[in-house]
This record gives sequence, C-alpha cells and structure tokens, in this order.
Amino acid sequence: MTRVLVIDDDSELRDALRGILEGAGYAVDLAADGELGMMLQRSRPADIVITDIFMPNQDGIGTVARLRDEFPQARVIAMSGGGAKVKGACLSTAGQVGAHALLRKPFQPDELLSAVRGG
Repeated sequence: MTRVLVIDDDSELRDALRGILEGAGYAVDLAADGELGMMLQRSRPADIVITDIFMPNQDGIGTVARLRDEFPQARVIAMSGGGAKVKGACLSTAGQVGAHALLRKPFQPDELLSAVRGG
C-alpha cells in the first residue's frame, strides 16, 4: 500500500486530506509542521509527501528541500493557501527546490488525487 505523509499546521485540513486519501486506498500519516514531518519521514518513510508552505518551526520550502535531499525517491507535493500573489511565488519556489507538483488551496479532491497519482 502506498504511504502518504501530509504535513500541515491546520488540523481540520489534515483530517480532511486523510479522509480523501484513505478513501482512495492510501495509508496516511499526519504531521503538524515540517520539523515533525521530517522526523516522521525518517522513522516511517512515505512514498508521497504533501506539505503546506506556511507553517511554524520549519516552513514548506525548507521541508521540500530537505525531503528532496534525504528522500530523493519520494514524490513531493507542495500546497499553499496564502494570498494569490504570495501563493504563486511560494509555490514557484517550492517547484524550484524540487516539488513534483503544486496545489493552490482551496483545491478539489480530484485535483489532490491527480497530483498524488502523478497526473
């Protein structure tokens, strides 16, 4: 079973994403920030990591860069809900440091599943 790690400081969003992903047949782990996400990834490596950009302790840009360095085989998806201008710039930066896919919040479940599947 494909394992997905969701990293976001919004607990409601984490739970919603878990529901969508588990409903599609994925095993899901959750973390509240990039630092905790990296600790979890080191102990239980996920095949796919979905990370928010704006979080406390370790932001998504740093998380994407570390994931690509330490876990080059993992598919990394960055997401952001910041203002349109900020969101676009930060997602672009996430792509530049190695994110495989970028999601702008809010997104639909089918957009999430398409990104997870590599579409």
